[in-house]
Amino acid sequence: MTDRLSLAGRIQSDWRYIFGLRDVEKLTGKFGPDAIHLVPDELESSIDRFGSNTAFVFEGVETSYREMDDRANRFANWAAGQGVSAGDTVALFLDNRPDLVSMWFGLSKLGVTVALINSNLSGNGLIHCLRSAGARAVVTCEELAPVLAGTLSASQDDFTVHVLGEDQLAEEALEGVSAQRPSRENRAHLRGKDVALYIYTSGTTGLPKAARMSHSRCLIMMSALIRPTKVTPSDRVYETLPLYHGTTGLCGVGLALLSGAAIILRRKFSASAFWPDIVEHKATMFVYVGEVCRYLINQPPSELEQQHNVRCILGNGLRADVWQKLQARIGIQKIVEFYGSTEGNISLLNLDSRAGAVGRVPPLIRDRMPVRIVAVDRASGAAFREPNGLCREAATGEPGEAIGEIRLEDARWRFDGYNDKQATEKKILRDVFRHGDAWFRSGDLMKQDHDGYFYFVDRMGDTFRWKSENVSTSEVELVVNSAPGVEVGAVFGVEVPRNEGRAGMAAICVAPEFDPSAFYAHVDAELPTYARPVFLRLLKNQVLTGTMKIRKTEVQQASYQPTPGAADVLIADPTQKTYRPITPEDLNNLKEGHLPGPKRKAKTGSKP
Repeated sequence: MTDRLSLAGRIQSDWRYIFGLRDVEKLTGKFGPDAIHLVPDELESSIDRFGSNTAFVFEGVETSYREMDDRANRFANWAAGQGVSAGDTVALFLDNRPDLVSMWFGLSKLGVTVALINSNLSGNGLIHCLRSAGARAVVTCEELAPVLAGTLSASQDDFTVHVLGEDQLAEEALEGVSAQRPSRENRAHLRGKDVALYIYTSGTTGLPKAARMSHSRCLIMMSALIRPTKVTPSDRVYETLPLYHGTTGLCGVGLALLSGAAIILRRKFSASAFWPDIVEHKATMFVYVGEVCRYLINQPPSELEQQHNVRCILGNGLRADVWQKLQARIGIQKIVEFYGSTEGNISLLNLDSRAGAVGRVPPLIRDRMPVRIVAVDRASGAAFREPNGLCREAATGEPGEAIGEIRLEDARWRFDGYNDKQATEKKILRDVFRHGDAWFRSGDLMKQDHDGYFYFVDRMGDTFRWKSENVSTSEVELVVNSAPGVEVGAVFGVEVPRNEGRAGMAAICVAPEFDPSAFYAHVDAELPTYARPVFLRLLKNQVLTGTMKIRKTEVQQASYQPTPGAADVLIADPTQKTYRPITPEDLNNLKEGHLPGPKRKAKTGSKP
């Protein structure tokens, strides 16, 4: 945490947050749970205002707002012809393309719920997502159709599959479908609290869960960043992250399309193509997650980094060290960091670019923004209870779990949960500060400073014990990710026989110049002995999620067993001061609980 604000600085910050959040509330307050104004209504209003503006730039083709609407209408009228109607769920298994937005926009005009499926999934993970959404049909593309077909052939499920570009979704066939807007009567019975989308949790720590995204929640996410970013119709927003993810698919797409701005869309993130794209397309904004920014600063400096027109970036997960390096290197001063899980009711905004902070709640508006940090037992994850049975709010600087009060009458503070009632109940903490209240559990450890800024600390459950000490994976990841040659890394604990706790292990994607000895020296200098990774696993990019995060579940289950025929697991060797490939002898020693270490001299005078 940074230095405390002066009295004048605090007054200035309070003013900025109170009036900034008031502007956000003015824009989002109309999207209540009982509102009749839904996502397609808001988008149609924007299209009527900005019809001739460019909506998308994608692979050399520009699409206007009016053309996007025509496309959505054709999709809607095609679906209606297939017997799809309000109350049905259709899954979209598509990569990034304007048609993904047009398809879910069109289906929403019919009152259909759309499930946005991670395009990197296959096998059991893909089937799980389709089943949990209750989808009656799946729309995919020619590139992903073989993956879907292979998955479905191995299951007993019978989903109707439609492929963009084929049969009734071929371009020639769509030309014969009406481009007239479907009657609003198709959705007239729906309200803001009804489900518009299913967006899935990331799946980095287990199977994804289908989060129920109501129309009101979607509209709040789509519009909340319009005022903080000061987006206008002349802006061009570069988006490379997956559209099935809330950060891009709702926040990024929404702030652009509700403001008449253009979206420069790419199928997937590429660090080498990033700045050439930004400069070529004259982007003025881009959407990030922290891992993307870390990739950017790990690239060799380019003169294009000084030739851009980017005035503002927005996203989440930008850690303080990367924040400061990014600003110094590319000169972007306006960074709008925000915090909020796909399904949760906690929303925080960093309105004054305080490096590393996810947001601030000034004392004067604590009641209007019921976000708190509750004291927890970091080993068990349970909230501390006072003798009266209620919880204790964490002290200033004390890590605890971020929670948000559930207020069903306010769309901003509702928690609609998952399609799994048991999973939903696990995310609710009851009898917190008064008997009968209910709060959403974020699962994130945070701490708050004297000025009310919130800082992310770690994911609950990611902290482990080794050598009788608590190890924060988040703190170790900061060091690992700053090591030369490391592109992205994840840290977790693994069990070693006959040892208490869990030994640290880092799974890392590395550049060709990665040097195990230099990495050893780096962690040796930056971390206490108990926090240094004992094992390393060298990864390929296939284990990354669409938002450039490592799938911890997969690598943690593999532990320190090397892939057959590959030297992809390294073990720390304090004698040689390096990490070296793990050997069969090491694996046998580990079964007995023995780790490599410097040879110890026998103590003189000791008893035999």
